[in-house]
Amino acid sequence: MRANPPSRRQASGPQGRGVGTVHLVGAGPGDPDLLTLRAARLLMSASLIVHDGLVDPRILSMARPGAQLVSVAKSRSRHTMKQEAINDLLVREALSGRDVLRLKGGDPFIFGRGGEEVDACRAAGVPVEVVPGISSALGAAAAAQIPLTHRDHASIVSFVAGQCKGLTDQDWSGLAGKGRTLVIFMGLATAPQITEKLIEDGLAPDVPVAVVENATRGQMRVLRAPLAGLAELVAREQVQSPAIIVIGDVARAESERELRALALEAQAMELGK
Repeated sequence: MRANPPSRRQASGPQGRGVGTVHLVGAGPGDPDLLTLRAARLLMSASLIVHDGLVDPRILSMARPGAQLVSVAKSRSRHTMKQEAINDLLVREALSGRDVLRLKGGDPFIFGRGGEEVDACRAAGVPVEVVPGISSALGAAAAAQIPLTHRDHASIVSFVAGQCKGLTDQDWSGLAGKGRTLVIFMGLATAPQITEKLIEDGLAPDVPVAVVENATRGQMRVLRAPLAGLAELVAREQVQSPAIIVIGDVARAESERELRALALEAQAMELGK
């Protein structure tokens, strides 16, 4: 999806060269086969690629020979480049006449700060295109065969960031529970606080939880525990990013869901007698 082009007054950079385009591209959850065709074509033709740290190396290897790769990896404790500096880099390179491929894990507009980068480009008169990617939540759930919605178990899905400002002050009541699925991004480091918050907000300690680590990649793991055991599971298994936390009845193993469905069916038949 392309934003409106710059005005004629903004159509050239400071040296009189044409302004390049910034392409915000979603790299999906990891597996290169899950790139969109548009993303793959841009990746194989770009001369400058500014990428996140969690983009799979197999995807980066698809870049054309000689392409310049710039990592702007972020972690909880260390940022290679702050967001404002990333915005400035994209704008500066585009104003110099270069097209820029900004490659992001998952989808640019789901906890990818893509909106901030679009705003920076628009403010500078830089054309910008957004190429959606498979969100890591959707990719992880599909790879683990966890249906985020299910006619018998969940008709509502909520996405939240587990590593955001003011986490303890937020009200998460109603986001998880009967008929609902809660998907938490970036929740490993704050797993103890997340567990405490959800239980304090009324969620039962035995609600099923699944942690999907390295979704769609060769080393993918799907780990399960009750909500009360989430933090201990993360610590014991030494779960590393990228990982998604899925909370709700859909997170039960398939065999558990089948047994529960049979038990409910038997209970209903007994009540109907």
